Amino acid sequence: MAPRKGPIARTVGLDAPFFADKNRAFWVLQSSGWVGYFMLRTLSGIANAVPAMFVVHTLLLTATGYSLTLLLASLYRRLITMRALYTVILSLAAVGVASGIFSVIETWSHATFVRPGANPVGVQLLGPILLNFALLAAWSALYYGINYYLLLEEEIDQRTRLESQASSAQLAMLRYQLNPHFLFNTLNSISTLVLLKQTERANAMLARLSSFLRYTLANEPTAQVTLAQEVETLKLYLEIEKMRFEDRLRPHFRIEAQTIGARLPSLLLQPLIENAIKYAVTPSETGADIWITATPEGDSVRIEVADNGAGGQDALVATQSTGVGLANTRDRLAQAYGERHRFATRKNEQGGFSVIVEIPLDARPLGS
Repeated sequence: MAPRKGPIARTVGLDAPFFADKNRAFWVLQSSGWVGYFMLRTLSGIANAVPAMFVVHTLLLTATGYSLTLLLASLYRRLITMRALYTVILSLAAVGVASGIFSVIETWSHATFVRPGANPVGVQLLGPILLNFALLAAWSALYYGINYYLLLEEEIDQRTRLESQASSAQLAMLRYQLNPHFLFNTLNSISTLVLLKQTERANAMLARLSSFLRYTLANEPTAQVTLAQEVETLKLYLEIEKMRFEDRLRPHFRIEAQTIGARLPSLLLQPLIENAIKYAVTPSETGADIWITATPEGDSVRIEVADNGAGGQDALVATQSTGVGLANTRDRLAQAYGERHRFATRKNEQGGFSVIVEIPLDARPLGS
């Protein structure tokens, strides 16, 4: 797989795969730059009708500049790790020294190949130093610019990976909160059935619990599933709870066909149903109905878990203040969708409690 383009590369048009091999990229740019320098100076000389030996002079200057910048690159690899002030001061000093050497060689070469007989001495040897300083300073700026760009890309990639790992860890933690909570209730029910010598019912509940746990273990805690898969899992969970409450628990599903492909974190809705059972079914001798509905709302899917429990407003207060279900679901939605979701609670027309979740219908959760 080819390396991805980093965020800065996408912005400025630099191709990240080119810089994937930094050593190769350096030699390509170094050679291309100095070949371009040679061609421009040669064409400039031809345009000004200089002697043919000007090509030799230009070739010598190109070799000199190529060699000096290799030495500067070796030095800069050490300077780039230092404090910025030291890097700037020492780099400017290095450019100054290299410019002096370049100027002496250029002046000597010009007197030897272009204007034989000229005899520059002393300060005359530094005649081209300003142009050479500008040339080497530009090369240095380009060198540092590219390398700082690459360092910044690496830092951004590392931060992105760390944020993704942190988000995954948070999602996993929230998912793992559900298992002990649910297991305690179910195992307590199985224990009660065993004490009452209702072995057949206890075995049936164990078998269904085994199927449910097999599903949870087969899926990563950060996995995303379709709404259709989530509904099948909820039905499996409700089969276990039906063993406890029998006719007192009356679930109803109304999932519209347009919504079944929406993706959401696995077991997102399970704690909402568990809350409804705890605060609507358990306190009532006659039990309660629980409705799970999913309808399209523009570009979103609206999922509602509602009950007609007698607790009504009391259940609303209890679940908000003491239950882990609502807080867990709210946090998982925030981790998965950011601002692209809605979470609301209300007292419904049946006199019970409703939790409403809206998530993107087509978009995948963040980081998927």
